[in-house]
Amino acid sequence: MKYAGMPMGMWALFHRSFRDRMVSVIGTNEAEAKETERRAKQRYKEIIAGLPEFEKGDRFKMNIVNCAMLAAFYLNMQQKPTLEQMTEYYEKAMMIAPMRAFCRMAGKQKFSQKDLDGMRKTAALNAADRNPYSWNMELLPYPDGSGYEARFSKCGICTLMRELGIEEIVPAMCRLDYAMTDAGGAAEFVREYTLASGGPYCDCGYKKKVRT
Repeated sequence: MKYAGMPMGMWALFHRSFRDRMVSVIGTNEAEAKETERRAKQRYKEIIAGLPEFEKGDRFKMNIVNCAMLAAFYLNMQQKPTLEQMTEYYEKAMMIAPMRAFCRMAGKQKFSQKDLDGMRKTAALNAADRNPYSWNMELLPYPDGSGYEARFSKCGICTLMRELGIEEIVPAMCRLDYAMTDAGGAAEFVREYTLASGGPYCDCGYKKKVRT
């Protein structure tokens, strides 16, 4: 994967937040956080360079780019935080104003025909059959019309983090689904299993919020 384009743009958007949350969440001093950021940028570029280009229409490229950024910072932290700290760190690093605006925009389209058509196309693509750093997904509408479940049998984040030897922090990324859905304002997020915790699949359930 080329660094120019989305990976470069994501670094420009998020790197300061990832650095600053090392101080406010993990308790790293500012000098060490800046040095970690400096080393992380090079590691990030190396990880990105080792990834294949994603197919046109694969909506999960951003997910793997975000994974590469978190991995790059974590691998360069002198003292490794707990999973609880990493979960809070990743959520606060990612949920900055532009991300919240993105989620609100996505929330306005949630459960629309456009949203459902996009999910069906993603399910039909089965991109992980050709790219181990992507995802395979089934779309399972709820019988009562209250929303749908996206059920994942293959996860690019699990693949990359396993290769990097840091699969223990994958659950920190899984938890972001709750924060992003909440920021979207249209759905309640429900989950029973994740591949990262040894489940048979990852279920991402979106139930329509009842308007009062």
